[in-house]
Amino acid sequence: MKRFIFTLTLGSLLSTAFAQKSTDIQAIKGQCGCHAITFKYAETFSPNREYKFKERKEMGALEYVFVDEETPNKLVLMHLLVINDSTIIKHWREDWKFQNTDLLAYEQDAEWKYKALTAPQAKGQWTQQVFEVDDSPRYEGSATWFHADGRHIWDNTTDAPLPRREYTTRNDYNVMRRGNRILITDYGYLHDQDNAKVLRTPDGEKIIAYEKGINDYHRVKEAACNSAKEWWTKHRTFWVDVRNVWGDLIAQKKGIQLEKKVDGKSLNQSLDELSAAYLKVPKATAANKAEIKATIQKFLKNKELVGMK
Repeated sequence: MKRFIFTLTLGSLLSTAFAQKSTDIQAIKGQCGCHAITFKYAETFSPNREYKFKERKEMGALEYVFVDEETPNKLVLMHLLVINDSTIIKHWREDWKFQNTDLLAYEQDAEWKYKALTAPQAKGQWTQQVFEVDDSPRYEGSATWFHADGRHIWDNTTDAPLPRREYTTRNDYNVMRRGNRILITDYGYLHDQDNAKVLRTPDGEKIIAYEKGINDYHRVKEAACNSAKEWWTKHRTFWVDVRNVWGDLIAQKKGIQLEKKVDGKSLNQSLDELSAAYLKVPKATAANKAEIKATIQKFLKNKELVGMK
Protein backbone atom coordinates (compact mmCIF):
# COMPACT_ATOMS: atom_id res chain seq x y z
CA MET A 1 0.00 0.00 0.00
CA LYS A 2 2.85 2.40 0.93
CA ARG A 3 4.59 1.66 -2.37
CA PHE A 4 1.35 2.39 -4.22
CA ILE A 5 0.94 5.73 -2.42
CA PHE A 6 4.59 6.63 -3.08
CA THR A 7 4.25 5.77 -6.77
CA LEU A 8 1.02 7.74 -7.01
CA THR A 9 2.59 10.77 -5.28
CA LEU A 10 5.70 10.64 -7.46
CA GLY A 11 3.57 10.40 -10.59
CA SER A 12 1.54 13.39 -9.45
CA LEU A 13 4.67 15.46 -8.81
CA LEU A 14 6.15 14.58 -12.20
CA SER A 15 2.87 15.43 -13.90
CA THR A 16 2.74 18.79 -12.12
CA ALA A 17 6.36 19.59 -13.04
CA PHE A 18 5.72 18.68 -16.69
CA ALA A 19 2.61 20.86 -16.77
CA GLN A 20 4.54 23.76 -15.21
CA LYS A 21 7.34 23.44 -17.77
CA SER A 22 4.88 23.30 -20.67
CA THR A 23 3.17 26.46 -19.39
CA ASP A 24 6.58 28.12 -19.02
CA ILE A 25 7.40 27.36 -22.65
CA GLN A 26 4.06 28.77 -23.80
CA ALA A 27 4.82 31.96 -21.86
CA ILE A 28 8.29 32.29 -23.39
CA LYS A 29 6.81 31.83 -26.85
CA GLY A 30 4.21 34.43 -25.90
CA GLN A 31 6.91 37.03 -26.59
CA CYS A 32 6.95 36.12 -30.27
CA GLY A 33 5.35 38.06 -33.08
CA CYS A 34 5.61 41.31 -35.01
CA HIS A 35 5.51 44.12 -32.44
CA ALA A 36 5.16 47.88 -32.35
CA ILE A 37 7.23 48.80 -29.30
CA THR A 38 7.47 51.85 -27.08
CA PHE A 39 10.62 52.21 -24.98
CA LYS A 40 10.31 54.56 -21.99
CA TYR A 41 13.00 55.34 -19.39
CA ALA A 42 13.01 57.81 -16.52
CA GLU A 43 15.44 58.35 -13.66
CA THR A 44 13.47 58.41 -10.42
CA PHE A 45 15.64 58.79 -7.30
CA SER A 46 19.26 59.32 -6.30
CA PRO A 47 21.05 59.00 -2.95
CA ASN A 48 22.91 62.18 -3.91
CA ARG A 49 20.73 65.25 -3.40
CA GLU A 50 22.97 67.24 -5.76
CA TYR A 51 22.48 64.77 -8.61
CA LYS A 52 20.93 66.23 -11.74
CA PHE A 53 18.45 63.80 -13.26
CA LYS A 54 18.85 63.13 -16.96
CA GLU A 55 16.07 63.77 -19.43
CA ARG A 56 13.49 61.06 -19.86
CA LYS A 57 13.78 58.98 -23.00
CA GLU A 58 10.97 57.68 -25.17
CA MET A 59 11.45 55.82 -28.45
CA GLY A 60 9.46 53.61 -30.76
CA ALA A 61 10.31 50.70 -33.04
CA LEU A 62 8.93 47.79 -35.03
CA GLU A 63 10.50 44.48 -34.09
CA TYR A 64 10.09 40.88 -35.15
CA VAL A 65 10.57 38.32 -32.36
CA PHE A 66 10.62 34.62 -33.20
CA VAL A 67 11.89 31.22 -32.07
CA ASP A 68 14.93 30.36 -34.17
CA GLU A 69 15.91 27.18 -32.33
CA GLU A 70 14.08 24.89 -29.93
CA THR A 71 15.04 21.77 -28.00
CA PRO A 72 13.30 20.31 -24.92
CA ASN A 73 15.34 22.48 -22.51
CA LYS A 74 16.27 25.48 -24.64
CA LEU A 75 14.64 28.14 -26.80
CA VAL A 76 16.50 30.74 -28.86
CA LEU A 77 14.53 33.93 -29.56
CA MET A 78 15.77 36.41 -32.16
CA HIS A 79 14.90 40.11 -32.23
CA LEU A 80 15.11 41.92 -35.58
CA LEU A 81 14.41 45.64 -35.92
CA VAL A 82 12.39 46.62 -38.97
CA ILE A 83 13.32 50.14 -40.10
CA ASN A 84 11.65 49.86 -43.50
CA ASP A 85 11.24 47.26 -46.23
CA SER A 86 14.93 47.48 -47.13
CA THR A 87 16.61 48.06 -43.75
CA ILE A 88 16.69 45.34 -41.11
CA ILE A 89 18.92 45.41 -38.03
CA LYS A 90 19.87 42.29 -36.11
CA HIS A 91 18.99 43.73 -32.70
CA TRP A 92 19.58 41.17 -29.96
CA ARG A 93 19.09 37.56 -28.99
CA GLU A 94 17.82 35.78 -25.89
CA ASP A 95 18.37 32.13 -25.00
CA TRP A 96 16.07 30.51 -22.47
CA LYS A 97 17.52 27.43 -20.74
CA PHE A 98 15.68 25.16 -18.31
CA GLN A 99 17.40 24.30 -15.02
CA ASN A 100 20.66 25.72 -16.32
CA THR A 101 23.58 25.73 -13.87
CA ASP A 102 26.22 27.59 -15.94
CA LEU A 103 25.99 31.38 -16.06
CA LEU A 104 28.11 34.41 -16.88
CA ALA A 105 27.96 37.16 -14.24
CA TYR A 106 28.82 40.67 -15.39
CA GLU A 107 31.56 42.41 -13.41
CA GLN A 108 32.41 45.68 -15.20
CA ASP A 109 34.41 47.03 -18.14
CA ALA A 110 33.35 44.30 -20.59
CA GLU A 111 34.20 41.42 -18.25
CA TRP A 112 31.96 38.47 -17.35
CA LYS A 113 32.95 35.80 -14.84
CA TYR A 114 31.75 32.22 -14.85
CA LYS A 115 29.17 31.50 -12.16
CA ALA A 116 27.84 28.06 -11.23
CA LEU A 117 24.45 27.34 -9.71
CA THR A 118 23.75 24.13 -7.84
CA ALA A 119 21.07 21.80 -9.17
CA PRO A 120 18.75 22.65 -6.23
CA GLN A 121 19.19 26.38 -6.92
CA ALA A 122 18.29 25.96 -10.60
CA LYS A 123 15.43 23.50 -10.06
CA GLY A 124 12.35 24.57 -11.98
CA GLN A 125 14.01 27.80 -13.11
CA TRP A 126 14.67 29.25 -16.54
CA THR A 127 17.82 31.22 -17.33
CA GLN A 128 17.38 34.14 -19.69
CA GLN A 129 20.70 34.78 -21.46
CA VAL A 130 20.78 38.05 -23.37
CA PHE A 131 23.30 38.62 -26.16
CA GLU A 132 24.50 41.66 -28.10
CA VAL A 133 24.13 42.43 -31.79
CA ASP A 134 27.39 40.53 -32.38
CA ASP A 135 26.20 37.63 -30.19
CA SER A 136 28.69 38.44 -27.42
CA PRO A 137 27.33 38.15 -23.86
CA ARG A 138 25.28 40.94 -22.28
CA TYR A 139 23.56 39.68 -19.12
CA GLU A 140 22.03 36.52 -17.66
CA GLY A 141 19.64 35.70 -14.85
CA SER A 142 17.81 32.63 -13.54
CA ALA A 143 14.31 32.63 -12.05
CA THR A 144 11.02 30.75 -11.93
CA TRP A 145 8.06 31.57 -14.13
CA PHE A 146 4.90 32.23 -12.11
CA HIS A 147 1.45 31.54 -13.51
CA ALA A 148 -1.49 32.69 -11.39
CA ASP A 149 -4.71 34.67 -11.78
CA GLY A 150 -4.27 34.65 -15.54
CA ARG A 151 -0.85 36.31 -15.26
CA HIS A 152 2.46 34.91 -16.52
CA ILE A 153 5.52 36.59 -14.97
CA TRP A 154 9.29 36.03 -14.87
CA ASP A 155 11.23 38.29 -12.47
CA ASN A 156 15.00 38.55 -11.93
CA THR A 157 17.68 41.06 -10.93
CA THR A 158 21.14 40.88 -12.48
CA ASP A 159 24.12 43.07 -13.35
CA ALA A 160 24.70 44.22 -16.93
CA PRO A 161 26.77 46.63 -19.02
CA LEU A 162 25.47 50.11 -19.71
CA PRO A 163 22.49 50.18 -22.07
CA ARG A 164 23.20 51.25 -25.64
CA ARG A 165 21.22 54.47 -25.11
CA GLU A 166 23.84 55.61 -22.56
CA TYR A 167 26.91 53.65 -23.56
CA THR A 168 28.61 56.60 -25.28
CA THR A 169 27.17 59.43 -23.17
CA ARG A 170 27.72 58.35 -19.55
CA ASN A 171 30.93 57.75 -17.62
CA ASP A 172 29.65 58.28 -14.08
CA TYR A 173 28.57 54.63 -13.66
CA ASN A 174 29.80 51.32 -15.04
CA VAL A 175 27.19 48.71 -14.08
CA MET A 176 23.45 48.62 -14.70
CA ARG A 177 21.73 46.52 -12.04
CA ARG A 178 18.70 45.43 -14.01
CA GLY A 179 15.47 44.46 -12.34
CA ASN A 180 13.84 42.60 -15.23
CA ARG A 181 10.18 41.66 -15.06
CA ILE A 182 8.59 40.02 -18.10
CA LEU A 183 4.80 39.98 -18.13
CA ILE A 184 2.93 38.24 -20.94
CA THR A 185 -0.15 40.26 -21.94
CA ASP A 186 -3.16 39.66 -24.16
CA TYR A 187 -1.70 42.11 -26.70
CA GLY A 188 1.96 40.99 -26.57
CA TYR A 189 4.21 41.44 -23.58
CA LEU A 190 5.66 44.00 -21.18
CA HIS A 191 9.31 44.25 -20.17
CA ASP A 192 9.09 46.17 -16.90
CA GLN A 193 12.39 47.34 -15.41
CA ASP A 194 13.52 48.71 -12.05
CA ASN A 195 17.17 49.56 -12.61
CA ALA A 196 20.01 50.94 -10.51
CA LYS A 197 22.97 52.75 -12.07
CA VAL A 198 25.99 51.58 -10.09
CA LEU A 199 29.57 52.83 -9.94
CA ARG A 200 31.71 49.82 -9.02
CA THR A 201 35.31 50.41 -7.89
CA PRO A 202 37.90 48.44 -5.87
CA ASP A 203 36.61 50.33 -2.82
CA GLY A 204 33.03 49.15 -3.26
CA GLU A 205 29.81 50.19 -4.96
CA LYS A 206 27.87 53.43 -5.09
CA ILE A 207 24.40 53.87 -6.56
CA ILE A 208 24.31 56.95 -8.77
CA ALA A 209 20.60 56.86 -9.60
CA TYR A 210 17.58 54.61 -9.93
CA GLU A 211 15.63 54.26 -13.16
CA LYS A 212 12.23 53.03 -14.28
CA GLY A 213 12.01 51.39 -17.68
CA ILE A 214 8.94 50.24 -19.58
CA ASN A 215 9.26 48.41 -22.90
CA ASP A 216 5.75 47.71 -24.16
CA TYR A 217 5.40 45.21 -27.03
CA HIS A 218 2.10 45.45 -28.93
CA ARG A 219 1.53 42.71 -31.48
CA VAL A 220 0.58 43.93 -34.98
CA LYS A 221 -0.15 42.16 -38.25
CA GLU A 222 2.57 39.66 -39.10
CA ALA A 223 2.85 41.01 -42.65
CA ALA A 224 4.48 44.17 -41.31
CA CYS A 225 7.57 42.08 -40.50
CA ASN A 226 7.80 40.11 -43.76
CA SER A 227 10.98 41.96 -44.72
CA ALA A 228 12.61 40.78 -41.47
CA LYS A 229 11.70 37.17 -42.26
CA GLU A 230 13.27 37.48 -45.72
CA TRP A 231 16.38 39.11 -44.27
CA TRP A 232 16.89 36.33 -41.72
CA THR A 233 16.46 33.62 -44.34
CA LYS A 234 19.32 35.24 -46.25
CA HIS A 235 21.62 35.89 -43.27
CA ARG A 236 20.81 33.04 -40.88
CA THR A 237 23.55 30.58 -41.85
CA PHE A 238 26.34 33.04 -41.10
CA TRP A 239 24.92 34.20 -37.78
CA VAL A 240 24.17 30.68 -36.56
CA ASP A 241 27.87 29.95 -37.08
CA VAL A 242 28.70 33.07 -35.02
CA ARG A 243 26.31 31.88 -32.32
CA ASN A 244 27.91 28.44 -32.22
CA VAL A 245 31.46 29.82 -32.07
CA TRP A 246 30.48 31.97 -29.10
CA GLY A 247 28.81 28.94 -27.53
CA ASP A 248 32.05 26.95 -27.75
CA LEU A 249 34.06 29.78 -26.18
CA ILE A 250 31.60 30.36 -23.33
CA ALA A 251 31.37 26.60 -22.66
CA GLN A 252 35.04 26.63 -21.56
CA LYS A 253 33.84 28.27 -18.30
CA LYS A 254 36.75 30.73 -18.31
CA GLY A 255 34.59 33.82 -18.36
CA ILE A 256 34.79 36.48 -21.08
CA GLN A 257 36.87 39.68 -21.29
CA LEU A 258 36.57 41.85 -24.37
CA GLU A 259 38.40 44.73 -26.00
CA LYS A 260 36.04 47.48 -27.14
CA LYS A 261 37.90 48.04 -30.41
CA VAL A 262 40.68 46.40 -32.40
CA ASP A 263 42.32 48.24 -35.29
CA GLY A 264 39.74 50.99 -34.90
CA LYS A 265 36.78 48.64 -35.36
CA SER A 266 34.23 47.15 -32.99
CA LEU A 267 33.55 43.42 -33.00
CA ASN A 268 30.17 44.06 -34.57
CA GLN A 269 31.77 46.00 -37.43
CA SER A 270 34.30 43.23 -38.00
CA LEU A 271 31.62 40.52 -38.07
CA ASP A 272 29.41 42.60 -40.36
CA GLU A 273 32.29 42.74 -42.83
CA LEU A 274 32.64 38.96 -42.68
CA SER A 275 28.88 38.60 -43.14
CA ALA A 276 28.92 40.79 -46.25
CA ALA A 277 31.80 38.77 -47.70
CA TYR A 278 30.03 35.51 -46.86
CA LEU A 279 26.90 36.60 -48.74
CA LYS A 280 29.00 37.20 -51.85
CA VAL A 281 31.08 34.03 -51.55
CA PRO A 282 29.62 31.47 -49.10
CA LYS A 283 32.06 29.16 -47.32
CA ALA A 284 31.75 25.70 -45.87
CA THR A 285 30.70 25.72 -42.21
CA ALA A 286 34.12 24.70 -40.86
CA ALA A 287 35.95 27.41 -42.82
CA ASN A 288 33.37 30.04 -41.92
CA LYS A 289 33.52 29.20 -38.21
CA ALA A 290 37.33 29.23 -38.26
CA GLU A 291 37.34 32.75 -39.70
CA ILE A 292 34.68 33.90 -37.25
CA LYS A 293 36.58 32.42 -34.30
CA ALA A 294 39.84 34.09 -35.38
CA THR A 295 38.01 37.42 -35.59
CA ILE A 296 36.40 37.07 -32.15
CA GLN A 297 39.68 35.94 -30.59
CA LYS A 298 41.29 39.24 -31.62
CA PHE A 299 38.89 40.96 -29.21
CA LEU A 300 39.31 38.51 -26.33
CA LYS A 301 41.57 39.31 -23.39
CA ASN A 302 41.31 35.78 -21.95
CA LYS A 303 44.62 34.09 -22.73
CA GLU A 304 43.09 30.61 -22.46
CA LEU A 305 40.46 31.46 -25.08
CA VAL A 306 42.79 33.39 -27.38
CA GLY A 307 44.97 30.29 -27.71
CA MET A 308 42.02 27.92 -28.11
CA LYS A 309 41.95 26.06 -31.43
